[in-house]
Amino acid sequence: MILVLRALGVGDLVTAVPVLRALRAAYPSRELALAAPAWLAPLVDLVGGVDRLVDTAGLDRPVRVTAAPQVAVNLHGRGPQSHRLLAATRPGRLLAFANPEAGHTDGPRWSADEHEVDRWCRLLSWYDITADRSDLDLRRPGVAGSPTGVTVLHPGSKVPAKRWPAERFAALARALTEQGHRVLLTGSADERALAERVAEAAGLPPDAVLAGRTDLGALAALVAHARLVVSGDTGVAHLATAYGTASVVLFGPVPPTWWGPPPDRPRHRVLWAGEGDWPRWDGVGSHPTMAALRLDEVLAAVAEVERLVRVSGAVAA
Repeated sequence: MILVLRALGVGDLVTAVPVLRALRAAYPSRELALAAPAWLAPLVDLVGGVDRLVDTAGLDRPVRVTAAPQVAVNLHGRGPQSHRLLAATRPGRLLAFANPEAGHTDGPRWSADEHEVDRWCRLLSWYDITADRSDLDLRRPGVAGSPTGVTVLHPGSKVPAKRWPAERFAALARALTEQGHRVLLTGSADERALAERVAEAAGLPPDAVLAGRTDLGALAALVAHARLVVSGDTGVAHLATAYGTASVVLFGPVPPTWWGPPPDRPRHRVLWAGEGDWPRWDGVGSHPTMAALRLDEVLAAVAEVERLVRVSGAVAA
């Protein structure tokens, strides 16, 4: 068995897709088990190549495996806690970044200033396993009753600092509706109140709020068949990249060079105001770098990606 630890969220899983596929190719006859939260199962199915999901949410509990893996791969972090969690499964070999504190001196050094996709591809390269960092596409789910051709706005984020102000999302929703977009608002159950506030301010009907009403599989289908996605630096943005859905991604305190869509995918636009000196964030509301992003900038980026979609469609035809 090859055991891979990635006990995180949607964006974390999607950015690990090239490495998961490289491991599948490197060990074609071995069972590939992914230690990740069980709620990610619908998305894991869309990655392909993973034989088993081992329910693992965070690093607080042991990874439950029935036998020691031949190889364990730490795609969770730099250690030491994640290294020790995998070492407790008694693997024949551990592929991970060097961390002497965890007793692991093999592997490359960790670099904080690196794109998340490149980080894990570099880790495998150290162990002579080649991963294609462009291999980010997910299997496209069927429509199965999911709305198609809609514009998805995702105003929430687990990290409050990464949220664009709700009133600007509302203004964006109004403007796009006036342009003929069918706007739907997504989010987790915890973000439903935020989505409802945006919908009410934008004059959208209650059924435009899907936050807390879709599982991960339905969300993936919605994004895969959407017209446009506008969100902060969160999992929905990575789904848009994986499906080639036109998107505008709003970055704040974290630079897009760490988590943004690949520059060779023209249907995605990034807006970032993170360079320069900013006042210290007081922890309330959006981070100053997010608040600095103007509505007109977002609308201009939307117009640009939609034009590119039209041009690419005309060329393909």
